[in-house]
Amino acid sequence: MQRGTFQLMKSVNKSIILNKIRISEPISRAQIAKETSLTPPTVSSIVKELIEQGLVRESTLGHSSGGRKPTLLHINTTSFYIIGVDAGPERVDCILTDLTGEILNRTSAVLPTPITNEQFLIVLKERIHVLIQSSTINQESIIGIGVAMHGVVDVKTGISLVAPILHLRNIPIKKVLEEEFNMTVNVENDARALALGESWFGGHGDVSSMVAVNIGRGVGAGVVINGKLYHGAQGIAGEFGHMTIDINGETCECGNRGCLQTLVSGEAIAAQANKQLHEKSIPLKGEDVLHLAQNGNETCIQLLHATGKIIGVGLTNLIHLVNPSKIVLGGGVMNSEEFIMPELLETIQQRVLTEQAKQTKVIVTKLGSDATLLGAVSLLLVELFDPILIG
Repeated sequence: MQRGTFQLMKSVNKSIILNKIRISEPISRAQIAKETSLTPPTVSSIVKELIEQGLVRESTLGHSSGGRKPTLLHINTTSFYIIGVDAGPERVDCILTDLTGEILNRTSAVLPTPITNEQFLIVLKERIHVLIQSSTINQESIIGIGVAMHGVVDVKTGISLVAPILHLRNIPIKKVLEEEFNMTVNVENDARALALGESWFGGHGDVSSMVAVNIGRGVGAGVVINGKLYHGAQGIAGEFGHMTIDINGETCECGNRGCLQTLVSGEAIAAQANKQLHEKSIPLKGEDVLHLAQNGNETCIQLLHATGKIIGVGLTNLIHLVNPSKIVLGGGVMNSEEFIMPELLETIQQRVLTEQAKQTKVIVTKLGSDATLLGAVSLLLVELFDPILIG
């Protein structure tokens, strides 16, 4: 779908009505007017437009007390599609979904290292082209592309300002992809995209404040307060992995010493395991540490327990600073949930300031390895259905 067409599909009142239908479907025009305080003529006019655009469909399943059955409205979930991209730091994963987030197609590629800005953008474009070409849907029905990018992102310009693990700066992702595909492209930090995806697809209900933490090759967080994604004054809110834990610790890829990321990322866990087990011939990876722990290797079990404690310290700091209702954990490191979570939860219980704060719910995402990808999809869904969440 061309960028201009997507912009025409959006307006505040349209989004209010679309979101009401999404949340309450099937629903009548009269009920929408009653629950949104919009006038019946306004609702009828906008619904007519939404039906013509293919976003909404009608049914006649309503109850009647003797007269004509009311016409009910539904989101036409298979009329439009979205591309979600999880970009880096080790690979590029792409999915194509309908408006419910059902994944219809996917593709992925490993990122070569070292890599330049131009090479990175070539991989992005090539993967998206492969995804579109291997799908049977009409490209005109794709409303846009959401990109979840690791590191610091300027969401207004869609520029990746700093991608520390890839050692890249100032990648013009939005500009290049919009020129290549002539679609709306939204770019967000991967952890913040994860948080948005959790609020959209995670089944958390009406949570006033939530933090999603992504712990994998890097560590980051996204903060949702009163339903709104929080970016901070300069756009770096949520850089949880660069919280200093040990001022004399290892040097982080950001240049500082002792960042949380240097202690709990998948790479940090693997490095500790290799050091403690004196592995030199074939260095272990993070997933190898989990497999060894599951097979009873005491060193790896204790290492994952220690990792849980350190994450628990970081989350305690987060609770004291933000005091969210819920914290959702994702990323490859949380595949070791069975070893990490007990120590993590115990550490929080020991360290938080108040009894009430002990009730902060901390869970692992139910969206699995697709959590960040679905977060990328939500960057377009939220703009269409509920733009107030992305201001």
